[in-house]
Amino acid sequence: MPDFCTCGAELPPDARFCHKCGKPQYDYPAVQEETVEPVQQPILPPTLQTPPEISFHNRLAVRIGFLAALTGMLLVMFPLPFPILRLFIAFLAAGFLAVFAYSRRTGQVLSIRSGARMGWITGIFSFAFVTILFTISMVAISNQGGIVKFFKSQLPPNDSRASTLEQALNDPAAVAGGLLFVLMVMFVVVTTLPMIGGALGAKVLEKE
Repeated sequence: MPDFCTCGAELPPDARFCHKCGKPQYDYPAVQEETVEPVQQPILPPTLQTPPEISFHNRLAVRIGFLAALTGMLLVMFPLPFPILRLFIAFLAAGFLAVFAYSRRTGQVLSIRSGARMGWITGIFSFAFVTILFTISMVAISNQGGIVKFFKSQLPPNDSRASTLEQALNDPAAVAGGLLFVLMVMFVVVTTLPMIGGALGAKVLEKE
């Protein structure tokens, strides 16, 4: 460090600046600013939303299955000839209608398996409706003279089967077994038909 500044002023020891003119007495290295590059966030691919599973936990599927089953029951009760054929057509149509309504509401193309599940939900509601209707019919028959009188009236006069039928209907165990068998058959038929209709509906809509 010089003892005198260029302006002629005498500098004290370890002086960094001239007290007269303010000239710096040291050469300071230039401070380089560090540039921090921004960190680029990785671009994630868009996540595909998984469609909800067709089950009783799916509220929309349950609601549509309920309405389709109710529509099928109205078709069954409609006074048309060939009641057995009408029952088959009505519950097949209920399963098909359930798949059609769900696909149109959600825009989702159901597989055959999902269509069968949609038909299964419709079939469970259909069986519930059929069971209620069957119970009401049994109560009405009991109030009109009993089950024995009703079934005997369905047979021709002086039919030899009337006595056998009367003995069977007077046995509570036989009546309970017969009703249980009828309910089991109805459960299989009423749940299977909408499942087939739902699978057919999914197959048809898949080709559109």
